[in-house]
Amino acid sequence: MRLLPKNKDIGWTPYAWLVYLTSVPLFGFASRQTSTRFWAWTIAGMVLFLGLYFWGYWIRGKRLLWIVAAIALLGVISAPTNPGASVYFVYAAAFVSFTGDTRFAVRILPLVLVVIGVETVVFHLPPYFWVPGVVFSLLIGSINIHFRQRDRDNKKLLMAQEEVEHLAKVAERERIARDLHDVLGHTLSVIVLKSELASKLAERDPARAVQEIKDVERISRDALAQVRSTVRGYHSLSLQAEAEHATATLKAAGVKVDCNFSPANIPPSHEGVLALALREAVTNVIRHAKATYCGLRLRPVDGGCELEIKDDGCGRMAPEGIGLTGMRHRVEALGGKLERDVNSGTRLVITLPVRNGK
Repeated sequence: MRLLPKNKDIGWTPYAWLVYLTSVPLFGFASRQTSTRFWAWTIAGMVLFLGLYFWGYWIRGKRLLWIVAAIALLGVISAPTNPGASVYFVYAAAFVSFTGDTRFAVRILPLVLVVIGVETVVFHLPPYFWVPGVVFSLLIGSINIHFRQRDRDNKKLLMAQEEVEHLAKVAERERIARDLHDVLGHTLSVIVLKSELASKLAERDPARAVQEIKDVERISRDALAQVRSTVRGYHSLSLQAEAEHATATLKAAGVKVDCNFSPANIPPSHEGVLALALREAVTNVIRHAKATYCGLRLRPVDGGCELEIKDDGCGRMAPEGIGLTGMRHRVEALGGKLERDVNSGTRLVITLPVRNGK
């Protein structure tokens, strides 16, 4: 049988608090009691108290009021013949903090003090009964209530920290998923295009086919480096380089390109978001639009910059996929906005605020 539940917060301290129980027999020795009845009741009371005491550690909430009441009643019965029994009221007060929340415990604690006062008046008990009874019941009861409230607050804080950590992990997984989708989606589309082109050129232009295969190898190596960079969270994408790459990819897919990027003072964080957005948009043009023309525009606007990707393909208001959703999240995280128009082909307009190049 276990006297205490398995709880690391309890530890061995309940056994240490029993040292105060020695005041009950010490009074008998100090007053030189020789009555068999006195010692029989004293020992029986202590055994009964120990049962209530250890039982009290197994229950919490308002059910614990029965333990508080029983220990206080033991003090009421024992005090007239043994003033050392005032310690029972102290133990009862110590358990009060576990009976409910702070407000409830604060209302119950004074009742223990009232019982001590009534007991003192009715039986004309000496000061060495009610002074330690009142002082230590109030002191230990209040301290326990205070630390019980702190324990609740700490547990709430710990739960909040765990929730924040969980949300951070979820957000990081979503970021990696979006970034990998954008990086690999575009790169794999290029690899497929160049592989198909190499297959078609294998017989009539072997030299060109070999060049395309070499490009596939180079792009695959670049993709591996980009995946590693994305997982680490580093984005140092050059928007101009991405525009040149997008132009070459669109031309390889047979799409006429009009690229016009006006000089703009864009911070690296914004440039990385625009580069990923451009990559995702061009990937969608190649995969889904069946377009013959695509226009790429970057121009400064009041307080920011604007990136436009427009094609003449079969635009339609389909639900946003992972790529477009990730693009929108990145843009909005920087205080920008993304607009999509599919009335004539597809037109994406991304606007980001830029203040003094920062």
